[in-house]
Amino acid sequence: MHELAVCQGLMREVERVARAAGADRVVSVTLRIGPLSGVEPQLLESAFPLATAGTVAADCRLLIERTAVRVRCQSCGAESQAASSRLVCAHCGHWRVQLLSGEELLLARVELLRECNA
Repeated sequence: MHELAVCQGLMREVERVARAAGADRVVSVTLRIGPLSGVEPQLLESAFPLATAGTVAADCRLLIERTAVRVRCQSCGAESQAASSRLVCAHCGHWRVQLLSGEELLLARVELLRECNA
């Protein structure tokens, strides 16, 4: 399952962020995933607990924001949403489009907790 490798790479970055901030644990991780990213969100959710086990992010929440496929038409210049299986301009129907979004797999947010020892 390639989603496990994706989660393991993600955890390396999350742990780096937590260390740099002096955090004791990670509360949540938010990802932005496009339908053309090559990642299945449900499989990622299944692999996430395996990747976080024994880390500063153990038991944290995984939040997934799904992004839409957006294109800019090279014929009429319009920007529109498109189906991942049909990359055409929604305004004029032309197939010569530039992909603006939909391929992303981004670490959008990491919510951290620093416990105070009084």
